[in-house]
Amino acid sequence: MLSFRVKNGKLKATSRPLPQLRAGWARVRVLLAGICNTDVEILRGYHGFKGTPGHEFVGEVADVRRVSAKVKQEWLGRRVCGEINVSCSAYGFKPVCDFCRRGLKTHCARRTVMGIVKHDGAFAEYLALPLENLHVVPKNVTDEQAVFVEPLAAACEILDQVNVKEFRSAAVLGDGKLAQLIARVVRTVIPRVVMYGKHENKLALARRAKIQTKRVRGDASDLKRIAENFRLVVEATGSPRGLALAQHIAEPRGTLVLKSTFHGAAAAETWPIVVKEITVVGSRCGPFGKAIALLQSGKLDPTPLVARTFPLLDAPAAIRFARRPGVLKVLLKQ
Repeated sequence: MLSFRVKNGKLKATSRPLPQLRAGWARVRVLLAGICNTDVEILRGYHGFKGTPGHEFVGEVADVRRVSAKVKQEWLGRRVCGEINVSCSAYGFKPVCDFCRRGLKTHCARRTVMGIVKHDGAFAEYLALPLENLHVVPKNVTDEQAVFVEPLAAACEILDQVNVKEFRSAAVLGDGKLAQLIARVVRTVIPRVVMYGKHENKLALARRAKIQTKRVRGDASDLKRIAENFRLVVEATGSPRGLALAQHIAEPRGTLVLKSTFHGAAAAETWPIVVKEITVVGSRCGPFGKAIALLQSGKLDPTPLVARTFPLLDAPAAIRFARRPGVLKVLLKQ
């Protein structure tokens, strides 16, 4: 099969055997894969990953191994998306780790992470995941919508971590791919959501989804120019500068949710957290069921975020395009 792997900071096309399957695992033919900021950061050295990147996908189950004939029949040909953290139980480890025993499989001590940590991802014709990670895509959800389930689930995680019903307004810092999804998800439960971003074209896209916007410069001057405060702030800029602004606009006893991941360190003063007694919440992967339900209900449509779709064979060109300023979601198609 065709697969793209990380080599010297670039994607290199390779011909590889089909992924081998453990008991209870499925081989999935990738239909669409999304390029995420994390994929770009991986090419810059994030996590030191050297395999096949890509963790956002929708595909079709092509094979399942060592399950009953009934289970195999139920899965073959199904359109699916998949959770990216592969835990102890999927590898057959006994006993499973403490985190898995507590039901925290996304924090499994021995987990691999598809396309990010020791597990080949979706920038290939096929990938392998355990059945326990797969979710069936409903018929009324298109491929172009389903490819957003993984990042949309990450946005939905905020709803599980924070009692959003306590808030009447919220700020989302950043106007990129994840920030756009977060603002839309939060807007389904909080009446007023304000997005702070640097790019007018991206802010205009948010406004069409009934999200208020404010343009910022992305430098230290924002701390003097922005006076409004919020009880709930979500930092999703993908930039170290965003953390300082997030602390600045968070109210005393407010909640700050951190969603950014990037390669490198972020210099930050912590005194605002202490003085204002801000609750800081780290937030990563989230509930696929809630994300799929949002898509199925029609309350949220992420497809306006798609900038361009490339053939899988043109993955290096797709990455270059995704790096351009102002570009949102770029997809790879078989």
